[in-house]
Amino acid sequence: MNRADAWNLLCEYVQSDSLRKHMLAVEAAMRHYARKSAADEELWGVTGLLHDFDYERWPDPPAHPAEGAKILRARGVDEEIVSAILSHAPWNQEEYPLDRPLRRTLFACDELCGFLTACALVRPTRLDGMTASGVRKKLRTAIFAANVSREHIYRGEELMGVPLDAHITECITALQGTAAELGLLLGAQ
Repeated sequence: MNRADAWNLLCEYVQSDSLRKHMLAVEAAMRHYARKSAADEELWGVTGLLHDFDYERWPDPPAHPAEGAKILRARGVDEEIVSAILSHAPWNQEEYPLDRPLRRTLFACDELCGFLTACALVRPTRLDGMTASGVRKKLRTAIFAANVSREHIYRGEELMGVPLDAHITECITALQGTAAELGLLLGAQ
């Protein structure tokens, strides 16, 4: 599945602007990491773009992402994408372990991208000037973006094999490259 087809599928299933932006943010982080590791940028990007496309219709485990996987398989989507999407849900990790770079990266970027977006939305300069130390300070505030799993963010450090500050910085850089599409440009409302 190419990016245009993935976007069309996403738009067919997702009406929420914030959910669409979340998937665009994860796509940006996945493409960024694919370039850094000389992986298939299109495959990684499509994986990030589609990882939550079924969430609006089937938000509860284990339906999400299992229902989405059925749809993707019926449409002939590469099993590497499907299995990575299944692996980003902790309840699927026995069958789809985080044993491959694509799977580890998706898991490590998902919650962090959501948290970075929340951080940017409360900053007057949005993503501009955002630092890992500022993000870590917000991570310690339990009531800020309370539905974001800190455990998953901290596990990302282990999965990526880099210090958390480096992973945060890489994801900030990725999101800055697509800030306009995410509605996170300086001065954006």
